[in-house]
Amino acid sequence: MKLQFTLNGKSCELYVNPAKRLLDILREDLGLTGTKEGCGEGECGSCTVLLDDKPVLSCLTTALQINGLKITTIEGVAKEGELDALQTAFVEETAIQCGFCTPGMIMSSKALLMHSPNPSEEEIRAALAGNICRCSGYSQIIRAVQRAAMERSGHLHE
Repeated sequence: MKLQFTLNGKSCELYVNPAKRLLDILREDLGLTGTKEGCGEGECGSCTVLLDDKPVLSCLTTALQINGLKITTIEGVAKEGELDALQTAFVEETAIQCGFCTPGMIMSSKALLMHSPNPSEEEIRAALAGNICRCSGYSQIIRAVQRAAMERSGHLHE
């Protein structure tokens, strides 16, 4: 099947089996290894990417489902070599430990902040509910999302 889609802001065309997982297309066909495979069953959130600005599990998304759409991966978050405010907040709040869950956490958080620029802690927890982190108690991750929201709104004073 011939696929046409936008990947991290660039037009892309690819021939693949329509049943191939988006995760495999990204990692194997396109060499974008930032998206991780944790469980392969849609339970851990490590493979989260944005599909038309909505978080999806790339291990459960097939090639057939992405044709004509916009995909954003963790590689597409930083612009011109500069980390996004969300990525910076993850670093500053030590929300990155082993780092395996981080791409999925950032992508889910990015989708949340795109649709709710000033989320409550409950909204953040709900948005990240499908993302498992085995290293942290999630408090640093929640603080990072709150910090990024405050920075984007201009309310962070240090």
